[in-house]
Amino acid sequence: MSTTKHPVGPQASSVYRRRRLVVGLGFLAVLVIILLIFFRPGGGDDPATATSPAATPNPAATTDTGETAAAVCDPASVLVEAITDQSSYDAGDEPELSLSVTNTGTTPCDLNAGTSTQVFTITSGADVYWTSTDCQTDPLDAEVTLEPGVAVTTKTPLVWDRTRSSPETCEITDREAVPGEGASYYLSVSVGGVASATPTQFLLN
Repeated sequence: MSTTKHPVGPQASSVYRRRRLVVGLGFLAVLVIILLIFFRPGGGDDPATATSPAATPNPAATTDTGETAAAVCDPASVLVEAITDQSSYDAGDEPELSLSVTNTGTTPCDLNAGTSTQVFTITSGADVYWTSTDCQTDPLDAEVTLEPGVAVTTKTPLVWDRTRSSPETCEITDREAVPGEGASYYLSVSVGGVASATPTQFLLN
């Protein structure tokens, strides 16, 4: 009895041998491809997957010069305060008036705090005695970036000559003086369309 095993099936044995050869060559080709993927000649990063600094998104907006641009301030996040250099003035002393602006938000913001948007008003009772815009000359814009929690104060105070103002009296050198002798006055200010929450009181002797 013969012990030699022959392919079982209707096809000739040579057909089965060719099929085995094709399967073996296919397996070898897959193995070569896998090896080339993991051990690629030349090494180095794959340019398709390498991280590029230029491709990293930047969430902050920038200007044409490359500087980070802050958003316009929300009036609800701006605190404006009226400031006088003293709380009481002797006869002949002229009050110096300033203002401060503080960003109460959590991120920097831009505000036009120039003289074109500043208004200083002095009242006593229901009477408005003086307004800075009555005789203002050469108003200027000044865009200021307000950092959170940092107060920005006007550098040059306005000096009030203790007289009444009106657009009609700008050319008059001897305007009507306001009452003194302990009279109480209030300074209110606004800047960038945001008004001070409360006026600042001072006395004229």
